[in-house]
Amino acid sequence: MSKPLIEKRDYYYNEDGMMVLTRLYLLERGFCCGKGCTNCPYHYENVPEPLRSALVEEAQQKKEDGAEL
Repeated sequence: MSKPLIEKRDYYYNEDGMMVLTRLYLLERGFCCGKGCTNCPYHYENVPEPLRSALVEEAQQKKEDGAEL
């Protein structure tokens, strides 16, 4: 049986009310599930194309925008 999720450590709710898993939780899980998780630490390696390319590009753009601040 898996341990219960802890809010703000393992997940949070976005502005649309959707549960989002944290990067820490995803790292502890140990693999990319292929669903395009917002905080995927595995560079979306199991996400099918063309979604993978779009997500990688979006993540890169966010990183570049953050660097400009």
